[in-house]
Amino acid sequence: MQRKIITTADGSKTIQIEEWNEQYHSVHGAIQEANHVYIKQGLLFCFDIQNTSQESIDTTETSANSSRKLSILEIGFGTGLNAFLTLLQADEHQIDVRYVGVEAFPISPDEMAALNYTEQLEVSGKNAHFKAMHNIAWENDTRLTPYFSLQKQQKLFKDITDTNQFDLIYFDAFGARVQPELWTESIFQIMFDALKEKGVLVTYAAKGSVRRAMQAVGFNVEKLPGPPGKREMLRARKGS
Repeated sequence: MQRKIITTADGSKTIQIEEWNEQYHSVHGAIQEANHVYIKQGLLFCFDIQNTSQESIDTTETSANSSRKLSILEIGFGTGLNAFLTLLQADEHQIDVRYVGVEAFPISPDEMAALNYTEQLEVSGKNAHFKAMHNIAWENDTRLTPYFSLQKQQKLFKDITDTNQFDLIYFDAFGARVQPELWTESIFQIMFDALKEKGVLVTYAAKGSVRRAMQAVGFNVEKLPGPPGKREMLRARKGS
């Protein structure tokens, strides 16, 4: 399929699949969407849960020695934008993040070079980390910073077999309009199984059929305000 680089409304680049008229990120702003859906409503939400849990620890000694960790599964590694924003937040908050990004069809080196995320985020000093995300070997665990490690897995989403491994899932598959098979009960059952108890899944989608598929496999689902250009999004939790 033909892919081309386009500029979204906030100045950040993304990739468009021309035959589908589908983008890797919102045309209303790639960075804005990723920050709102995956960072604010996913990552920072989980950080807050961890902070609350840590504050409830009774002994100072135990609290001082406790290590905050978070495991994340991304469904659709794509441009690496969600992973890169997570790396920045992990370093800022000093929380050890183990990140697994699943992607069946990786972008090319030329496409990666055309993306402008470090410039738009004004973190050009982190450009080496962004490049490293795309250049590291697939299937290997690689520590990119003291607080962020990445493993990329090249496979179809239906082939994920993890059980009770992740605190958070970024569900960033192509939309149901073009790939409805990725938004079914069978896929969300795989996601439910991969999460730990009380784990969280966030996605930009808000269709009723998606919400019902999540609920059918056991998720508790809430609607949240969406990113620019989208009225709503979904956040789902495993358990109460």
